[in-house]
Amino acid sequence: MSSSASLTLATARSFLFVPGNRPERFEKAMRSGADAVVLDLEDAVGLSEKAAARDAVRQAWPRLQGLGVPLVVRMNAAGQALGAQDLRLLAQLDGLDGVMVPKAESAQQLAQVQAALPAVPVLPLIESAAGYGALAAIAAARNVLRLVIGHIDFMADTGLQCSEGEPELAPLRFAVAMATRANALAPAIDGVTVAIDDDEQLRRDTRQALRYGFGAKLCIHPRQIGIVHQAMAPVAADVAWAQRVLEADARSGGAAVQLDGRMVDLPVVLQARRLLARAALGR
Repeated sequence: MSSSASLTLATARSFLFVPGNRPERFEKAMRSGADAVVLDLEDAVGLSEKAAARDAVRQAWPRLQGLGVPLVVRMNAAGQALGAQDLRLLAQLDGLDGVMVPKAESAQQLAQVQAALPAVPVLPLIESAAGYGALAAIAAARNVLRLVIGHIDFMADTGLQCSEGEPELAPLRFAVAMATRANALAPAIDGVTVAIDDDEQLRRDTRQALRYGFGAKLCIHPRQIGIVHQAMAPVAADVAWAQRVLEADARSGGAAVQLDGRMVDLPVVLQARRLLARAALGR
């Protein structure tokens, strides 16, 4: 994988799932405006369809590569027979941009993926209590580019029942944010919003992800892409503030300075730079 492709995947705001056994949907997903497309061999594909899904991905791969959108494959769990079969397929796919590893629960699991795909960025899904417990080791594993939250599976595994706003999942999101920062990973990816027709819920979920420092969201329908991108974009007033912060910092030569009655020092400058970088993604 090229360094430019890795950078694109590191800054992608939206990851759109498409079932691996629905090849008629592949090109539609690639043209949806999503920053990255995830061909799914795991949850979206029934057990009897696994082999057909692998064949569909293999056959469509050369055509999809030419469409200019980063391609990720979500394999079945590492360490299981289905996962081993998936890895044999993925090793044959030229230009694979990333592999999403479900049920990530140990660095040893990821080592199996890395051994089969030594040059492919890894996106581990944290979706169990065991994954939460091994988060530090998972985040530090070789080739990990971004952490991903699979909160629906996490709830199923732990028995959590979330109320409005999902405060019960705050410890998970906070831990993923800290592991991301501690290991200098690209911003984490939040889980899906299952209410496909509830635009306001999707906006709330996306803004919540931003508040935890996440930089992307998993999507399950093309209509969610534009809303996610819009919700992630800073408002004009914030962009103007950030620009003025950098201008004031440049005038002061990096020394602390007052702006609008508030002190501007290095932490504020870094915040302004991050905001402008996020704004640039939407251009």
